[in-house]
Amino acid sequence: MIIHTMGALVPLSPPGWVEAGQHLLAGLELGVRDVNAGGGIAGRPLVLEVRDTAADPHRAAAAVTELAGLGVAAVTGEFHSVAARAAAERADALGVPYLCSSAVLDALTEQPSDRIARLAPAQSHGWRIYGDFLLAAGHRRIAVATQPSIYWASGTRILREHLAPHGATVVELDTGALSPEALCAELVEDRASALLLLVGHPEPAVPIVRSIRRDPRLAGLLIGAPAGQPELPQWAELLGGEGAAVPFLRYLPERPTPLGTHVEAALRERLCQTPSFVAFEGYDAIVVLAEALRTHGAVGSWPDVAVEGTRGQIRFSRMPGIGVWQWAWPPVQVADRDPADLTRFRVLHSG
Repeated sequence: MIIHTMGALVPLSPPGWVEAGQHLLAGLELGVRDVNAGGGIAGRPLVLEVRDTAADPHRAAAAVTELAGLGVAAVTGEFHSVAARAAAERADALGVPYLCSSAVLDALTEQPSDRIARLAPAQSHGWRIYGDFLLAAGHRRIAVATQPSIYWASGTRILREHLAPHGATVVELDTGALSPEALCAELVEDRASALLLLVGHPEPAVPIVRSIRRDPRLAGLLIGAPAGQPELPQWAELLGGEGAAVPFLRYLPERPTPLGTHVEAALRERLCQTPSFVAFEGYDAIVVLAEALRTHGAVGSWPDVAVEGTRGQIRFSRMPGIGVWQWAWPPVQVADRDPADLTRFRVLHSG
């Protein structure tokens, strides 16, 4: 039987964010199940070839090479921007269509590419919305706890450029040089009103949050996590009440679409927990790829795709400064976990 094979890149082992990878894979697999339950693509089943990237750029690029050798119709997935960037570059070089589901780094490729598309909003779009939230809440002196990474450096630059015209300053604190306790002392000295966690999870994010929450000098400090660390259940499991009220970016609509309601219930059953936005990104990636195959017989004509996803109508266009085909834009929320009920999310700002 002729089948349609899709390659999937997912971080399923450390140092990748395994929990995010599990949610992404659940969405991808559910999408494939639903496509095949509906008759597949012109009667032909859709098959997923999954490769673990462990958030490693070299593994991601090697996986794309391997999948291209298998003759996949396209590659999709990946959560970590550094791995997605490597995958996109290799896919473009090999002539393989790649639909990035979840990574947000603006410069997904060095040069503009017609073969690469992305579902997640570009970092500059989402993080500017987060900056607007900070300004609206009255924050003008903001500290960022950082680690070396093109992703964190890009986020710091976006925030600084967006906030500066409004009289806000961004102070960088290097977590490689500062212990959580020393970082707390710096925050007191700098008189920052907010600290943003531009660091990995659970290390060093969790120890930093614990230290701040337990330091009476920082009782009024806002802790923020624009990269979305509090979205997944492990955050609440590790931090308990200390992980509440940490605003983060999530890419979900205020009200789910009918498809979104169906998929949410199926993902909840599959994951045995509340599905994150990452799981919906995985499902939407399969929706897009299946639609491309149904209407064009192949993947790659991104501007001709128009399909209803779990979070709204998906279409791709060219956006200034973005070298790949981009869904402009998925819904963006700033949300946090409710101190009264850690399983409940409060929407604080929408963009």
